[in-house]
Amino acid sequence: MTLTPYKGSLIDLRVSVDKYEALNNFAKDLPAIRLSERATHDLELLAIGAFSPLRGFMGQADYEAVLETMRLSDGTLFPMPITLPVDADAPISLDTQIALRTRRNSLLAIMTVEEIYEWDIDSYAQNVLRTTDTRHPLVSELYRWGRLNIAGQLQVLRLPPQYDFPELRLTPAEVRHKLRHQKYVVGFQSRNPMNRAHEAMLKHASEDLDASLLLQPIIGLTNPNDIDHYTRVRAYTTLLDDHLPQDKTLISLLPLALRWSGEREALWQAIIARNYGVTHLPIGRNHANPFPDSDTDYNARDLVKTHESELGVKVLPYREWVYLPEDDRYADSADLAEHQQSIQLSSKAMRRGYLDKGKKLPAWFVRPEVADILAQAYPPKHERGICIWFTGLSGAGKSTTASILSAKLRAHGRQVTLLDGDIVRTNLSRGLGFSKADRDTNVRRIGFVASEIVRHGGVAICAAVSPYRATRADVRSMVGEGFIEVFVDTPLEVCEARDSKGLYAKARRGQIKGFTGIDDPYEAPDNADIHLKTTTVSPDMNAQYVLNYLIEQAFIQLL
Repeated sequence: MTLTPYKGSLIDLRVSVDKYEALNNFAKDLPAIRLSERATHDLELLAIGAFSPLRGFMGQADYEAVLETMRLSDGTLFPMPITLPVDADAPISLDTQIALRTRRNSLLAIMTVEEIYEWDIDSYAQNVLRTTDTRHPLVSELYRWGRLNIAGQLQVLRLPPQYDFPELRLTPAEVRHKLRHQKYVVGFQSRNPMNRAHEAMLKHASEDLDASLLLQPIIGLTNPNDIDHYTRVRAYTTLLDDHLPQDKTLISLLPLALRWSGEREALWQAIIARNYGVTHLPIGRNHANPFPDSDTDYNARDLVKTHESELGVKVLPYREWVYLPEDDRYADSADLAEHQQSIQLSSKAMRRGYLDKGKKLPAWFVRPEVADILAQAYPPKHERGICIWFTGLSGAGKSTTASILSAKLRAHGRQVTLLDGDIVRTNLSRGLGFSKADRDTNVRRIGFVASEIVRHGGVAICAAVSPYRATRADVRSMVGEGFIEVFVDTPLEVCEARDSKGLYAKARRGQIKGFTGIDDPYEAPDNADIHLKTTTVSPDMNAQYVLNYLIEQAFIQLL
């Protein structure tokens, strides 16, 4: 292999065998920080050199330079801020050492804290994501991050423990060794199963360049609506067994936590690809863009192409590959004659037009074996889990409507769990107060439980004031495509008149502080899936309205 890693060498932050035992014993007694899933993925890719030339989480100078210029403070092109955010009460101080652990408390690394600095959500969102819209998958998550970033020397004791597909979890060094005799390597990093058009494009590129193929299904944090990585990887391995040249194809899983930052993300992934030995990379339409726009279709590809010489990775000269039914073949859309008939199917259309309806995917789109894997993993929409999230002021009528809806759904054969705000506070969230932080914690706890119910095919009906848009958006991201936000829109004066507990009166007298609607704001949804009025419509009629919506959206099947 002639292509060196980005900026010359692969960084390896793992401690040597002779130092491991002493450091491992030393780390057991250190104050510890438990990493988020995102930070855990980032630490792994830092450790094995996928983020070379980075040697750790970014300090303030690099962080601010990357936000503004997409370059490190020394001028090196690196478009993505890789940081470790922590809460203000984290057990940290300068020039001390801490242990970094997973959420399950597995010890991963020792950090010497050399920098502690503040960061700003809006600045990150505007510069990296180009939006502060909480519908963006990462914007809503930013509000969960601690307000401080820490940086310093890392000594990685072990990689995060993983038990699925261990033979496919290869480091950049291992991939480079396996491909060491190849002059050219075509990479393919994707959060979707490979379709027939992808397959044809990669085979064409491999033959044209006499190149090997490196397939890297992304298995870190992707879009919550994406097909899960277990299904994704099974689809890839099936193709390798039966339809791809095994002597020229290598699968290496990529535990990357996506940011959904469009052009920046494409540059970042090109750097990662180079560290794995890739020389050529396809960049598709609206790459890592959660809000696709025809005016920006190929901006990401064009930006990577602009930096080809600096990156050392060439962009494959294709646009979008499509199926030509008259010829029964696949071709680059840029090469089609003016009126030549072609067919394509987006991932969203694949789900909505086929998987959601229980229809088998067409053989021109995916191989039959892959279609069977996807159908097994994604039953029809009416058999999948959903979360119906009622939000509104205290006394708006959320719990009453939710209870009626629960009975109606059970009558249609769905398994329902009702998570009422008052009941959850008594059990799941006992001890929490009503500060903004405690309210957010309570809502996220309800969201977590709901997401687990949904993941296992059940219906979670949640009734909680949940006053803040960003927190509700975060819950939507936790749950994914089955999240339905119901705004129970009742005027404040009506809620006060209904108040049998006297809470509003106590809040008016100052006996309760931070009460939603009185001295703390309720942020009404901008784009609720369902908008209910309770002053002119009965709870039963509102519950029926929600049920009708679920039937229209195919979440409920009429017999």
